[in-house]
Amino acid sequence: MTKRIFKSIILASVIVLLASGGLTIGVLYNHFGNQLEEELRTEAEFLSIAVEDEGMNAFDSIPSEAERITYIDTDGTVLFDNRSDAADMENHMDREEIQEAMEEGSGMAVRESDTLSRRTLYYAVRLSDGTVLRVSSVQYNLTGLLGGMIQPLLIILILALVLAGVLASRLAKQIVNPLNGLDLDHPEENQTYEEVAPLLSRINRQQKSLQAEITEAKRQQEEFSMITDNMEEGFLVIDSHTEVLSYNSSALRLLGAKDKDARQSVLALNRSENFQKTVEKVLSGQHVISYQEFQGITCQVAANPVFQDEKVTGAVILILDVTEKMKGEQMRREFTANVSHELKTPLTSISGFAEIISDGFVKPEDTKKFAGRIFKEAQRLIVLVNDVIKISQLDEGKLPYEKESVDLYEMVREIFVRMEDHAKAEGVHCYLYGPHIKADTVKTILDEIIYNLCDNGIKYNKKGGSLTVTISQDGERPVITVEDTGIGVSEEDQKRIFERFYRVDKSHSKAIGGTGLGLSIVKHGAMFLGADIKVESTLGEGSKFILTLPE
Repeated sequence: MTKRIFKSIILASVIVLLASGGLTIGVLYNHFGNQLEEELRTEAEFLSIAVEDEGMNAFDSIPSEAERITYIDTDGTVLFDNRSDAADMENHMDREEIQEAMEEGSGMAVRESDTLSRRTLYYAVRLSDGTVLRVSSVQYNLTGLLGGMIQPLLIILILALVLAGVLASRLAKQIVNPLNGLDLDHPEENQTYEEVAPLLSRINRQQKSLQAEITEAKRQQEEFSMITDNMEEGFLVIDSHTEVLSYNSSALRLLGAKDKDARQSVLALNRSENFQKTVEKVLSGQHVISYQEFQGITCQVAANPVFQDEKVTGAVILILDVTEKMKGEQMRREFTANVSHELKTPLTSISGFAEIISDGFVKPEDTKKFAGRIFKEAQRLIVLVNDVIKISQLDEGKLPYEKESVDLYEMVREIFVRMEDHAKAEGVHCYLYGPHIKADTVKTILDEIIYNLCDNGIKYNKKGGSLTVTISQDGERPVITVEDTGIGVSEEDQKRIFERFYRVDKSHSKAIGGTGLGLSIVKHGAMFLGADIKVESTLGEGSKFILTLPE
């Protein structure tokens, strides 16, 4: 803008300078021309008086620098000329000014010389005897005058342009500086040119409108970010060149990427072959749903292409963590298989024994023995069914029990009494330590949890081993610790011992007995009570189960 103002001022200055210079020269030229005519008239009148009085003698006193004077007889013959020899001059009767003077008493004529770029002014006056006195003067015409003044005019023009340039530069800066100093964040607070005020008002209105739109866009963006960032599902929006346009933290977590990686191609977030193929397919216009594994997490990836004018412009990719779902389905399959297996074994035994008896192959004295086996297998079947029912009830939270104050020490002591025969049969010594601490809990479920922990501690113990239950407190929370000196559990098995029907030592499962649901009941019972259960174990040295009840 400064340059444009500068150029405009210079151009205006040149135009004004040339126009004013030409006008001035024209006015002065006309003025001096008129003045010259007046001087010639005056000089001719004064000289005519002298000639009237003195005759030819009047010409003797004419100075050499005087204008050209010519004295002409009545017949046009030149009688005197102060610049040329009168005898050599031609007759002047045909001259315009001479004819006009003879007819009207005075006459004037102007004759131009194109070759010499000048003009000659003639003024003639008729004397009383009919003779004519003529005075003439040479004046350069406008072209000749300018030609003689070209050098000084150029110097003046250059100096004027330099001065105009300096002034134009300063003026341009002075004009632009207030504009450069405008505070566009607060347009109405500026003190500047009146001509700029409407523009500032418009900018102010547009700024307010734009600010409102930006605020609304930020609010919507924050809402969108808050919603997507709190989604468990991963969310990605990409363009047709695989560049990430939008994402949430869950997507990066599931893909095993970092925030800095999200500012580039989606293919850099995860380089697995399946994910790469999913991106390729969706950008080719296909709807893709697949199950993939990222960082040990099983995910369902749903990718949908985005079309504009029947052309794929990008894609939306949704990533769902279905690890627990897949584990749940696996556990249900295993549970169904295990329940079927566990039910099949006693039912097969019962069916076999009953068939032998019904076919009459059993001696009367052996009938009691076979009936005992049938009863034992039936009891095993009943225990299994009861355990399955308990787990289902704990899962659904439908147990019709109420909380009551329970003396933990007395509860464990009663459990030891019930398990005394089992402990003696296995050669395990039971010990109980700790104060009489009371807890507000569901007695039936807590009894089931502790019984199962103690039962496992006896079944998986060594001959001559021990089972120790300690009652204590962690702050305000009661703690029950069940520790045995049995076979122990490896770190790998510790992750699965609370699963239904999972057995650490499958080779001895039949000899040890049980349904394989004990620790699963412990886990679900603890969840029902709001308690925490954890295990510490060393393979071959024993295990410790720590149950921490709520306050």
